Amino acid sequence: MNSHWLASLCDWLAATSVSQAIQTTAWVIPAVQTTHILAVAVVITAVVMTDLRLLGVAWRDQALDEMVGRFLPSLWWALLVLAVTGGILIVGEPGRSLRNPVFALKMGLLVLATGVTLVCQIPLRTNRAYWDLSVGRRRLARLLAGTSLPLWIAVIFSGRWIAYVQGS
Repeated sequence: MNSHWLASLCDWLAATSVSQAIQTTAWVIPAVQTTHILAVAVVITAVVMTDLRLLGVAWRDQALDEMVGRFLPSLWWALLVLAVTGGILIVGEPGRSLRNPVFALKMGLLVLATGVTLVCQIPLRTNRAYWDLSVGRRRLARLLAGTSLPLWIAVIFSGRWIAYVQGS
């Protein structure tokens, strides 16, 4: 992406009335960041609970579809909250995010982590016992969970890392 074009976009966005209102209202950024962090906690809780079950490390006595049914809906709602709060943070401080290479890394990791989570969840919509039907499927579920958890953790760390890396 052309950095001049990106710089122009950030300058334009920062000058909009919505961005100005976010920047000049003292409580908006802290409130939105707090909401964002709480939504991150919901996401990571749902991921840890379902991935540990998929890995066979915990809650083996509980049916996988029940675990997924209990925790993944909150993950999707929390991701919606993250999208809204993240959008507000970007509009309020566009240069801090859009010009930061760690932000791009975070977004890429987020797409991968969400994709892996969807791959785990989608088969359960048509067959609630999908991942428990065969040894091969259980192995694949463990592989997906073993991939999902580090990806989500990397999303969180890269999100925090944004504050410590200057954009171009």
